Amino acid sequence: MIYTFDTLRITDDTRSIHEADLFLLTQQNQKYFDEQKIPTLTPKELLTKYDLDLKIVGITGTNGKTTTAAAIYSMLSDLGYKSALQGTRGFFVDDELVEPKSLTTPSILTTLYHLYLAKQMGATHFVMEVSSHAIAQNRIESLPFALKVLTNITQDHLDYHKTMQNYAATKSAFFQDEGPKLINKEESLVQFNPKGARSYAIEELATYQVLAYSLEEGISGVLRFGSEMVDFHSPLMGLFNLYNLTAAIGAVHMLTNEDLAKVCQTCENFGGVRGRMQILSYDPLIIVDFAHTPDGMQKVFESFPGKKIVALFGAGGDRDRQKRPLMGNVASRFCTRVYLTSDNPRSEDPEDIVDQIRSGIKTEVPVIREMDRKKALERAIGELEEDEILLVLGKGDEEYMEIGDKKIPFSDSEEIVKILKNKKS
Repeated sequence: MIYTFDTLRITDDTRSIHEADLFLLTQQNQKYFDEQKIPTLTPKELLTKYDLDLKIVGITGTNGKTTTAAAIYSMLSDLGYKSALQGTRGFFVDDELVEPKSLTTPSILTTLYHLYLAKQMGATHFVMEVSSHAIAQNRIESLPFALKVLTNITQDHLDYHKTMQNYAATKSAFFQDEGPKLINKEESLVQFNPKGARSYAIEELATYQVLAYSLEEGISGVLRFGSEMVDFHSPLMGLFNLYNLTAAIGAVHMLTNEDLAKVCQTCENFGGVRGRMQILSYDPLIIVDFAHTPDGMQKVFESFPGKKIVALFGAGGDRDRQKRPLMGNVASRFCTRVYLTSDNPRSEDPEDIVDQIRSGIKTEVPVIREMDRKKALERAIGELEEDEILLVLGKGDEEYMEIGDKKIPFSDSEEIVKILKNKKS
């Protein structure tokens, strides 16, 4: 990839080196460089050269990165700060989509180019999701974070990290500096440098502590910071979104030092993220969510205490196999019926993936297998009773299905809307 900064063409790929003016020499690519005859600069030098002095906020964690990042971005905008957002949903500046979604955390050159564009467009803050892969591969090299935020650490990506200890250590590595950081006080797996750290929590004493809350018809809470106690309200649903909002409030407060009550008021304007607890129908109640880990699924299920939950999900192929039976187990403990189907099988047989999920189901909950996700959705919606909730999990706002090496257009939300429309006609 080649990016143009002013008039200079910069690449970090040795295959494109003859088409560029400068080569970005990083910890990732220096072993491939081999003294090519082209001027080089490091990420730190590029930051200095173009005076990319935006306040960078990095959010990492297994679940909640996208919603927390989007909430911070939304709150900053409501407070009058021009901001940029980089993550799984794409790259945005001041509510304008500049580039479509790609990796959660792209290459350091791409991030630096996004910082460059954001500054050109007048942004003062840059909010970004930081994946564990990006930390391990140092795709955040030299970035001067104004604030680092941790949501949680639960099982995921063990196909890459191998063990939970390695995964937790990778996440923890992000928080070893002395800079400002905001940590989920209830996350026991993280190790962090206490210098510069503040915390947030619901069940424990913390810098930003939720003293009381209600999850009826959205979220309402009372937040304590020092001697201050402030109310906040949000249209979002679920206990896990209470954590995401608390993290976002704390982060924006730390970044701006605005009055806490003023920060809390902006919660009401954040409507959430497409594909994250997205309500597609109220009658019957059908919700789409990206939850694709045992912990993520449990948090979604716990958002509906006492309700009859029907879940439809699968698991991605060529990824962490250890979590599959755990996903089945969680569903069997909370659901009255489960539909197992395909979800980005990639090179694996969807039937094998479903077998592994099914092996974790130890209760008598009815399990319906249907590998065709569209047919599974049709059946689940057709069989849904009036007092049941359908949760369609795993893909969120993805607009494709990965089968083999192909990406085939497919959207849970679009399919559900079509099915409901056909049902009414």
